[in-house]
Amino acid sequence: MEIRNIGIDGGKAFDWGRASDDYAKYRDIYPPLFFQKIAGRGLCVRGQKVLDLGTGTGVVPRLMYGFGADWTGADISEEQIAQARVLAEKEGKKIDFIVSSAEDIDFPDGTFDVITACQCFFYFDYDVVVPKLARLLKDGGRLVILFMAWVPADDAVAKASEELVLRYNPSWTGGGYKRAPVFVPEIAGEYFDTEAREEYDLDVPFTRESWNGRMKACRGIGASLTPEKTAEWEKEHLKMLADIAPEEFEILHHAAYAVLRKKH
Repeated sequence: MEIRNIGIDGGKAFDWGRASDDYAKYRDIYPPLFFQKIAGRGLCVRGQKVLDLGTGTGVVPRLMYGFGADWTGADISEEQIAQARVLAEKEGKKIDFIVSSAEDIDFPDGTFDVITACQCFFYFDYDVVVPKLARLLKDGGRLVILFMAWVPADDAVAKASEELVLRYNPSWTGGGYKRAPVFVPEIAGEYFDTEAREEYDLDVPFTRESWNGRMKACRGIGASLTPEKTAEWEKEHLKMLADIAPEEFEILHHAAYAVLRKKH
């Protein structure tokens, strides 16, 4: 499904379904610490019903499955959900997946203890989604917004890869990330209290192949370019990595989350 948002990539269309194969293979990159911090706050654990929005290939519910929560994952892309179901079945994990945008999600009031949104909250229509999520949460339920991105100013490989993406897709606005707290829209204050925030750096291991795959699965390449242009970019990117990076390396990332508690 093509998505257009004037605030993202200048309104250029992108479709996560086109990148779903690479997304499934290369974007389960979050280190255990990323999720341990959430579970350590008593969230997404046994006895809780959790909804993961923008679930993609089910990364959050699959990687947090061992903490024992009852998970539902939702995504606007049929292809992403198809991959999520395949991966969950292969891993022996019982997770419900549905095709739905965050704006159209529909469950009875008070269904969930926790709602998570990782790497996707900025895509949503806040005026529609925020009140809806408050309604779907039980009294005192939590909304957890998570984000993790490489830091090009402090990582030469990430910077070079970004520059190559921009050569092929100058409209891409996913680059140039600078450390920042998770953004919480103003409307959230009407429905939620901020319970916790945290930011931290972490190094994420890659090989040349897996970093190439991670970059190819980004919005600026696999979800936006034609297959021919994507293949052209990949050939040049792999050659560049052979010149500037060892076979195995780490990419500096910055992670952040915000935990919002539903108001009484």
